[in-house]
Amino acid sequence: MADGLMAQNSQLRAYTIEDGLPQSQVYAMVQDEIGYLWLGTQGGGLANFDGRKFEVFNEDKGLLSNYIHSLYVQHDSLFIGSQSGLSIKIKNRFVNYEAPQVQQIYSFKNRMYLATKNGIYFFSKDKKVQQLKIHPEIDASSVNAICFDGSVYWIATNTGLWRLSDLNASAAEVTKWESNDFTSVLAYGNRIFAATFDDGVFILDTKNSEDPFLMPEPTRINSMSIQNEDELWIATDNEGAVVVETRKFSEIKNLNTTNGLTVPHVRTVMKDDRSNLWIATSGGGFYKYFQNNFKHYDKTTGLKGNRIYAVHHAEDGVWLSSSESGLTKVDSLGLHPVENVTDFADVKIKTIASDADGNIWAGSDDRGVLLRETKMEDSLVFTAYDAFQIHIDTVLKKVTKTHVLNEDNGFPSNWIRKVVITDDAIWAATYASGIVKFNYFPEQDSLVIRKQFGKKEGLHDLLLNDFVEDAVGRLWYATRNGYLGYIQDDVVTPVHTSLERHTAIGSLLFYENKLFLGTFGKGVWHAESSDLETVRPLKGAKNVSSANVYQLIFDDQGYLWAGTEKGVDKIELNPAGEIVDVRHFGKNDGFLSIETCLNAVDKDNKGNLWFGGIYGLTQYIPNENSRATIKPKVYFIGIEEAYKAIDSLPLKDWTNSEKVLQLTPEQTQLGFSFRTVDVNHPDEIEYRTRLDNTEWSPWVKENRQNFAGLAYGAHIFSVQSRNHLWTVSDPIRFRFFIDRPLYQKDGFKWAVLAISVLGLLGMGLFYIRKIKAKNKAAQERLQTQNYLLTLEQKALQLQMNPHFIFNVLNGVKGMAGSKPEKMNSTINSFATLLRETLHNSRKEFISLAQEIKTLNHYIAVEKLMASKSFSYRIDVKTEPSAEEILIPPMLIQPFVENAIRHGILKGDRDGKLEIGFHATETDLHCRIIDNGMGIYKSQNEKVKTDHQSMALMVTKERLESIAGTNTLQIDEIKNTDGSVGGTEISFKIPLLTEY
Repeated sequence: MADGLMAQNSQLRAYTIEDGLPQSQVYAMVQDEIGYLWLGTQGGGLANFDGRKFEVFNEDKGLLSNYIHSLYVQHDSLFIGSQSGLSIKIKNRFVNYEAPQVQQIYSFKNRMYLATKNGIYFFSKDKKVQQLKIHPEIDASSVNAICFDGSVYWIATNTGLWRLSDLNASAAEVTKWESNDFTSVLAYGNRIFAATFDDGVFILDTKNSEDPFLMPEPTRINSMSIQNEDELWIATDNEGAVVVETRKFSEIKNLNTTNGLTVPHVRTVMKDDRSNLWIATSGGGFYKYFQNNFKHYDKTTGLKGNRIYAVHHAEDGVWLSSSESGLTKVDSLGLHPVENVTDFADVKIKTIASDADGNIWAGSDDRGVLLRETKMEDSLVFTAYDAFQIHIDTVLKKVTKTHVLNEDNGFPSNWIRKVVITDDAIWAATYASGIVKFNYFPEQDSLVIRKQFGKKEGLHDLLLNDFVEDAVGRLWYATRNGYLGYIQDDVVTPVHTSLERHTAIGSLLFYENKLFLGTFGKGVWHAESSDLETVRPLKGAKNVSSANVYQLIFDDQGYLWAGTEKGVDKIELNPAGEIVDVRHFGKNDGFLSIETCLNAVDKDNKGNLWFGGIYGLTQYIPNENSRATIKPKVYFIGIEEAYKAIDSLPLKDWTNSEKVLQLTPEQTQLGFSFRTVDVNHPDEIEYRTRLDNTEWSPWVKENRQNFAGLAYGAHIFSVQSRNHLWTVSDPIRFRFFIDRPLYQKDGFKWAVLAISVLGLLGMGLFYIRKIKAKNKAAQERLQTQNYLLTLEQKALQLQMNPHFIFNVLNGVKGMAGSKPEKMNSTINSFATLLRETLHNSRKEFISLAQEIKTLNHYIAVEKLMASKSFSYRIDVKTEPSAEEILIPPMLIQPFVENAIRHGILKGDRDGKLEIGFHATETDLHCRIIDNGMGIYKSQNEKVKTDHQSMALMVTKERLESIAGTNTLQIDEIKNTDGSVGGTEISFKIPLLTEY
C-alpha cells in the first residue's frame, strides 16, 4: 500500500478535436473585446470559441494560410500572423498581405510591428506590409519576440538578444546583449525576462543589465507570460507549463502529463476576462485551468478509478471508493490507496461509515459488509547494547484487521445500500432484503442479528435508496418507489407524503429541524420536522439545474448543495424555505466530476465539501475571498435591412452614441444581432429588448430581434443581457430614423394643397362660364324631361278612362230592356264615379283616402251591373294615415275590375273581394284578393280582344315607371285539396306623403 501518493489536483479541462477544435496543435490564443476566444492552429486555420462551440475559418473562407503562429486584437479587427504573412479579419472578410512567417504581432505607439522569420516588418498607415531595416543581422534573423521596457526595446532572435533605443535604422543604440537562441522576452516591473530555447531564462535588472541572473530550469522554452501578478508562466515543449515566482524565482507548480495534460508540449498561456487561464498545446488541443475553489482528483492524479461510489469523512481523513478498485483515503499528505481485501477485490463499495473507535465499515454490491478494524496492540522491541546484552521493551503499535460479513457467515444479505452506526448497534439498509440491525464483536468473531425489518414489520417497499439518523435518534428510510418512514424503538412508522407514488426518493437530509428530499424527476422537496407529512417542492426565484437530485448537503455557510447529472447547484434559501438564488457549477466551472453518484457526498472537519461523480472526486474549499461578480457586457454584432447585412457601420462607435442611421421610407424591415459571451456559462445567457419606450420583452436566449413594417420617424432599439447569476448588463442602444414618403411630409402636403387651391381657382375662373352654360342647358334638359315624364304619366292615366267608360256603358246598355230601374240607379252612380275620375285625372297624385273613395264608388257600380251578388272589404293599416299618403290616381281600379269581371263573376261560388293597404318606412304595399276561378283558367277561357288586356298592361307600365321592374306579383291561391281558391295580386310603390 502506498503511504502517501502526493499527486497534484487537476484543475484542467481539455478541448480537443472531439469538441470541435479543427486541429490539435494550437500555437496562438487571444480574446477579443466581446469575449470570444480565438485560436490559431497548425493546419486547421482559425477557430472562434464562445465556451460551447467552435466556428472555423480557413483558406477556403479567405484566410491567407491555415498555419497560424500569432494573434492580436485591435478594436474590431483581428490580426493573424501565419506561415505566409499577415491576415486581418474585418467583420466577415479577410484582407491578406504576404510576408515571411509572422512569429509575433506587437503594437506600440499606434504602429503594428511583425516579428517574422526574416527580420521585423511593419504594417503602415497606407495598409502595406514592408520590412523595417534595422541591422543586417537582425534583418536576416528569425525574430521571435519584441518588448519595450519603458526606455529601450528588446528583441529576441534565434541568434541573440538585442537592445535598441528605437525601432529603426537610425537608432542611437543597437546592441547585441547576448548570443543565443532566444525564444521569448518580456518586461515586468523593473526586470527583463529573456528565455532561451536550451539554456533557461536570463533575468535582467533594467537599471543594471550588466549583471544578469540565469535561471537554468526549465529549458526548451516556447514562450512566457505573467499571470496573477507575481507568477511567471513558462511554456515548454517537454515539461508542460512551469510556474515560477517572479521575485524569488522559486517554482510554484508544474502542469504536465502527471496532473492533467495529455502532452508535455505547451505553446502559450493566456488569461481571459473571467480569470481563467488557457493553456495551448501542440498535439493536445487547449486547456482551461480553473482558478477557483474546486480541486479535482481522478486517475491522472492518483485515484485507482474515476467513478466514485461512496464518500465518507472520518477522523483520520476522507474515505472513498473508486470504480471497483476498493478504498482510498485522502488526508493532508495526499492520496492513500488501501490494499484490497481478497473477498472485496473488484467490487463496488456503495456506502462507507466509521464508528467511535475509528473503524471503517463499508457496504458493497454482492459482497456484504467489510469491517476495517484499527486498534493498538502491544509489540516487543529488542535493543542490543553489546554482544552479550539485549534489552526488551513493549510498545503500542497500530494494527489493521479486516472482517467480512456476508451470507456465508450468517449475514442476511450481500447487497448493502447504506450503513449507519448508532450508539448501540450497526444498521444496514439492503437493496431488497429490508433493514438489518446487528452487532459484531471482532474479538470473538461474533455476529449478532438483533432485528430484521421487512414487509411484515411495516416496510412497504424494500428497494431502499437512503437511510439516515435524525437529531432525535430516529432512523429514516427512503425507497425507490417513493416510500418514506422511520424506525424508532424498533417500530417502523411510515410517513405519508404528498409525493406521487413511484417518485423515487434518492437522498435524505436533516438540517435545522427541516427534512430535505432529493428525488429522481421531481427535484428537491422539504418539510418542517413538526409536520413531516406536508412535503412540498423547493421553489423560488430560480430553479435547480435538474430535476434528478442524487446528493444533498449543507455547507458551513448555510448553503444547500444539490448534486445532479449536470454537476452541482449551490442553493441559497431564506428562512421561509424559499429559493433566493441558485448558482450552478458544471464542467466549465471546474466541477469535472460532472454526473454525481447517489449519496457520494460528505463534509470534512474543515468545512470542505467532497463530491463523488462518474469522472472522479471533486473537493470544494469554501473561502470568503471569492471574486467579485462580473457584470456581463452585451454588444451589437450585426444589423440587417431586409435580411441584407449593413457591413459599413462600425457598430462599436454607433452603440450608445447620438449617431442616427438614416433609412428610406422603403427600409422598414430591420434585424439586430447582439451577443454576450461568457466562456464559463455560454448556455445561460439571456436577453431582453425593447423599441423606443415600450416595455422590456421577457428574458429569452435568442440573440436576435427582427422588426417588420416599422413606423416612420425616429426610433431607439435597446438590449440588455444577464448571466447565470442573473446579473444584468448595462443596456446598449442604437438609434435609427425611417424617413417618411414624400407624400406624407408636411411641407409636401402644404405645397400640394397650395398648388391644388391655385389650380382649382384657375380652373374655376377659366371654366366658370362654360360650367354655367352647361348647368343652364342641363336644367333646361331636366325640365323638358320632367315635363315629358309628366305627360307620359298623364297619357297612361288617360288610357284608363276610355277602357273604363267602355265597360260601364256596355253594362248599362244590357240593362235597358230588362231592368230600367236598375239602369237608372246605375247611371246615377256612374255619373258620380265619372265626375270623380275626371277630377282626379287632372292631378299627378291624389291621397290614398281619395283613391279608396273612388274605389268604393266603382265597386258600387260593378255590383249594380253584376249578374250575381258579391261582397267586398277594404282594410287600411298605414302610418301615416290614408289622408297623408299620396298615390297616382286610378292605379288600383284596373286590378279591382279584373278581379270582379274575370274572377268573381266567372266563378261558381259567392264572390268575395278583399283589398288591403299597409305601409313600411319606405314603401306602400297593396294586395287585391278574390275567390274567383283563378287567373290562369280565366285567361284560357276568355275571348281574345285588343282591349281585354289593355288595363293590366297599362297599369303594369305605370307601376314599372313608378317602382321599377318586378314589383307586380300575381299568384293563384291553392286550397288544401289542391284546387284553385282564387287570385292574389300584390305590388308596392315608394311611400310618398304630403310632408
